[in-house]
Amino acid sequence: MIIFPNAKINIGLNILNRRSDGFHNLETIFYPVAIRDVLEVVEAKQLSFTSSGLPIPGSSDDNLCLKAYHLISEDIKLPPVHIHLHKHIPIGAGLGGGSADASFFIKLMNDKFNLNLDIDQMEKYAYRLGSDCAFFIRNKPVFAFEKGDKFKAVSLDLIGHYIVLVMPPMQISTAEAYKGVKADPIIHSLYELVKLPIKDWSSLIKNDFESSIIAQYPSIGLIKSALYDAGACYVSMTGSGSSVYGIFNEKIKLPDLERNNEVFYGI
Repeated sequence: MIIFPNAKINIGLNILNRRSDGFHNLETIFYPVAIRDVLEVVEAKQLSFTSSGLPIPGSSDDNLCLKAYHLISEDIKLPPVHIHLHKHIPIGAGLGGGSADASFFIKLMNDKFNLNLDIDQMEKYAYRLGSDCAFFIRNKPVFAFEKGDKFKAVSLDLIGHYIVLVMPPMQISTAEAYKGVKADPIIHSLYELVKLPIKDWSSLIKNDFESSIIAQYPSIGLIKSALYDAGACYVSMTGSGSSVYGIFNEKIKLPDLERNNEVFYGI
């Protein structure tokens, strides 16, 4: 059985304060986009994992799909399977690809083996794998808060707009991004700001990771400027970076940005 995990972008990201557990309270909007990995599961004599496409750092034993398998198997007897992941979603780009793979794996296993898990049960497994994993179970736009693992439905539809995402040749770890971030109080919540016309977002909706990341990687700031110069009505780094997206009112091609970056159109 094959499934196609998709990425997400963050529309705004406010770091509110540091929690007693070492994490940060934040708020952001998760919005699904059509950059996809390919995930296949087949029954096998023993549990195994392989990958192709973009190289995945670290040991394959630490892959979130394997962790999801072991998590479910604590409660439900699962047959051994071979998992193959073809990686297309850029890594270290703020697109949530690893989280998507884990959550889509849970959904695939549920369907393939008739586990009869409902949405809430699948979300509970996903929550245990990472802060944003559970988002990909329902895979609909949400306002995320606390650690980014609590969700509230938000009415947001970018159909009719054209999203372009630019991935520069660098990866930024979440730990690296948090080193430079400064928590600030907010005046208006993203839950309300995102309801405004997109043309108003640029002056009101920000990503708190951007200033320190752009100071360290000036090319990201140049990409932002290039997208605005090309006519984007809103531009932002997504998550902790390094990718940057622009929302346009019409289709566009950006050959200058393609020279040194990977560019995804119409996501």
